[in-house]
Amino acid sequence: MRKSIAFCLPVIAAGLFMAAPAAAQDAAAGEKVFNRCKACHTVEAGGPHKVGPNLHGLFGRKAGGAEGFKYSDAMASSDVVWSNETLHEYLKDPKGYIKGNRMAFAGLKKQEDLDNVIAYLEQATK
Repeated sequence: MRKSIAFCLPVIAAGLFMAAPAAAQDAAAGEKVFNRCKACHTVEAGGPHKVGPNLHGLFGRKAGGAEGFKYSDAMASSDVVWSNETLHEYLKDPKGYIKGNRMAFAGLKKQEDLDNVIAYLEQATK
């Protein structure tokens, strides 16, 4: 009995870890989450700035770095470079992550929404 349990636990754990990235990469679901952002942001190359900056080329860009958009001093002077990790933290709590920024969005509270919208942004902003 102990041998079968010892064998099953690693197999179950491996299955859980393999399933997690699939859920984390649901860009179609992320596009639906991004509908909350469309009033202020565009993602296409050459798209206009709105209340917020165009997000095309977001990954690897310094926060406050979209040319032609007037950022808050807090955003412009931050040392943040947008990545999967920094976007997770920022979109969870924009005001807490970069204190003094002007984004009027309270943040995404569900981890699944965060994962999905970032998967969408990784595709849509290239």
